[in-house]
Amino acid sequence: MTFEVKIEADDNNITEHPHDDKPRPYLCTVCDKRFTTKGHLKRHKEIHMGEKLYLCNLCEKRYQTQQTLSQHMNVHGSKYKCTECGKCCRGNKELTIHRRIHSGEKPFECTVCSKRFTTSRELVLHRRFHIGQKPYICPTCDKAFIQSGDLKRHVRVHTGAKPYKCSQCDKSFSDSSSFQRHKRHVHSNRRPHDCCYSGKRFRSSRHLKDHVYSHTDAKPYSCRHCLDCFRQLGHLKRHLLKSHNKRYLVHMSYLPPPRRLCFCQTLSVCVSAR
Repeated sequence: MTFEVKIEADDNNITEHPHDDKPRPYLCTVCDKRFTTKGHLKRHKEIHMGEKLYLCNLCEKRYQTQQTLSQHMNVHGSKYKCTECGKCCRGNKELTIHRRIHSGEKPFECTVCSKRFTTSRELVLHRRFHIGQKPYICPTCDKAFIQSGDLKRHVRVHTGAKPYKCSQCDKSFSDSSSFQRHKRHVHSNRRPHDCCYSGKRFRSSRHLKDHVYSHTDAKPYSCRHCLDCFRQLGHLKRHLLKSHNKRYLVHMSYLPPPRRLCFCQTLSVCVSAR
């Protein structure tokens, strides 16, 4: 992978500091992140290249630099801990962004549709939908992607690469999410997500989310072809095949959050992990 140091003069630079007047002219051409100095950009580029040699001995995640591993270790401690839900973050910047979930603050606004976002990265990706920009192209099949991470995962379809290896068995995985899910469900009895209504505990927030709906009577999965709504995605899938002979297309209807729960942007339910 080759890199270009791109310098742009732009009065509308997007940063994670909406009130920060520092110019950030150094642009990473891989992920569009901006930096104040060439040195900061150079260090940042390390995350896009090379092997991940630094291993976390607590969760087996790998990193390309010692610095990023050190930052990651904070998620296993309490230095940057959210007082609202108990989540531990890598650093103060990540904690500040996380707190916006609870406060509802969205400081980054799209100038096209006025939609607001929690982070500048979300706004950058959103803008690409407006202009149809997909800068990351697969060299094998020419399929284009909005994010570099999506391209990396796609390329493994062609190469068959499975870089995530389980240290407790012989299984390997092509993406990190499948690897983490495997460790949770196969090698761990830990159930960190507990229901605040019944006290029942679950391995994943997704399983907890489906369970909580049984207490709230919420049915967030709605059928696009009729007025039926369902508590679980699997129920919607079966309904579509049986009643409409269709494959499912999920439409999440808006639901106000039930009391005693913290609702996130990306998940319908976010429950503090103990």
